[in-house]
Amino acid sequence: MAARTRAVALLGLILATLCLALGPTGPAAAHAVVVNTTPQRDEVLGYAPREVLVTFSEPVAAVPGRVQVLAPDGKRINFGDPEVRDATMRITLRASDRPLGTYLVSYRVISADSHPVAGSFTFAAGAPSATPPLPADGGTESPARTLVPVVKYLGYLGLLLAVGPPLLTVALWPRRRSRQGATVMALVGLGLVAAATVGTWVGQAAQVVGAPIGQLSLADLRAVADTDVGLLLAVRLALLALAAALLPAVTRGTAGRRRIGALAVVGVAGLLTWPLAGHPVASPVPPVSIVLTTVHIAGVAVWLGGLLALTVFLLRGTHERLLARILPAWSRWATLAVAWLVTAGVVQAAIELGRPAALLGSAYGRLLCAKAALLAGVLAVAAWQRRLIRRRVAATSPRLVARAAGVELAAAAVVLALTAVLVQTPPGRTAGTPADGVTREGIAQSLTTDLFTLQFDIYPAIAGAPNSLHAYVYTPQAKELPVAEWTVTAALPESGIEPITVDVFALEPHHVTAEMHFPVAGDWTLRISARTSDIDRSTATTTVTIR
Repeated sequence: MAARTRAVALLGLILATLCLALGPTGPAAAHAVVVNTTPQRDEVLGYAPREVLVTFSEPVAAVPGRVQVLAPDGKRINFGDPEVRDATMRITLRASDRPLGTYLVSYRVISADSHPVAGSFTFAAGAPSATPPLPADGGTESPARTLVPVVKYLGYLGLLLAVGPPLLTVALWPRRRSRQGATVMALVGLGLVAAATVGTWVGQAAQVVGAPIGQLSLADLRAVADTDVGLLLAVRLALLALAAALLPAVTRGTAGRRRIGALAVVGVAGLLTWPLAGHPVASPVPPVSIVLTTVHIAGVAVWLGGLLALTVFLLRGTHERLLARILPAWSRWATLAVAWLVTAGVVQAAIELGRPAALLGSAYGRLLCAKAALLAGVLAVAAWQRRLIRRRVAATSPRLVARAAGVELAAAAVVLALTAVLVQTPPGRTAGTPADGVTREGIAQSLTTDLFTLQFDIYPAIAGAPNSLHAYVYTPQAKELPVAEWTVTAALPESGIEPITVDVFALEPHHVTAEMHFPVAGDWTLRISARTSDIDRSTATTTVTIR
């Protein structure tokens, strides 16, 4: 009954810390970020491009049917599948029926660390449109923002339950103590990992297609199988099934060395599926990061999983002489496991941060600091517990050790919750690397009169230097509107400069260009008048700031 009571108490603690993963979160954290685009974000071109390039911080794979470029009239103008080479995606465009105005590029890709990344940006040809086109699936909120951290947490918890009991039963379990509880705990752990894996599959499908979980089809779920992460999840499920077949005999103490060795190999292979589907594969040194993360996860599973099984099943009800032999051996195991996880964790953290400033200057770094501080407290309690064991206090006062173990497990449950959030946060090395903003200076505006929509841009908008003006006129239905006569004037009333008439040159019936000279800086009043017929004329007036 005491063991059951402790198990129930620990389960309650675990469920409470699970709320950290269930708490409100922001939009889906993308682990590959856009570092450059061609054309640049918000750039105003003098022509309609025939291709778009998007460069990410790591290799990506385009999600079929989820990359599109919309022309100013809202029509999709990309054709064929985008070409992806390493971290650069090339999108080929056809000529638009209305080439001048704002273009929208939207995309959904899968980053190298298996996380779906969605986003959009705009650029313009001629001048920005009055009403830019909108994607059919706008919105940045992750369709599986709650499911993903929850299943990550359950997966880590399952690892602890699946690893700790078998280790204890193989090497430290008293012969006369029942092993049934340890067997059940280990099988429950495998079940949790399996459930988390299935949940990860569903969450991956929702994020890939950008649809809520309730709207997923069988085709959406099957599509995950064609991705690298889908293959890894399938391998993990197969390994879990194999482990479930091998584990009962091991925990009952009836397995031979071959079966125990086979279970160990299956366990290591299963642990490898975590880093292969996460940040490490996209790090600057993937092989090193994969090994470090595997060692880190193994160290945590051995330490906390073994501590949990020891606390629930062995600390109470075991003879003092047996505890005097079990606890020192377990303490050596725990010390070695902690050394593994701390060493691997520190090195991997340095790789993921990339630079010292990211430790406090990024969400990843701040979460890492919180995790490290909490882990330091856990290690302090563990060191005190080890001192008790060395002084042989534990064998005579198991309650004291049990209390220390409870504190360790309580703090560790919170560490697991932070870890579940941390693995969904962009690494510090990618912080501060958003897509390059447009460096071009100038002015671009869209004005509407009762007769037409006028788009114009002035570059570079500097006094005392030649400035280029381009102006375009469209109907309210966004069709090109031929102009019979243009009149362009610029004035600076605050400095007493009366309207200056600007000579224009017609490039197209609806498009003129001019070279403008502003003698001084200030807020100039620009008037552009267009006569479209013998009787139809309208004027657009605005203020432009010349530096």
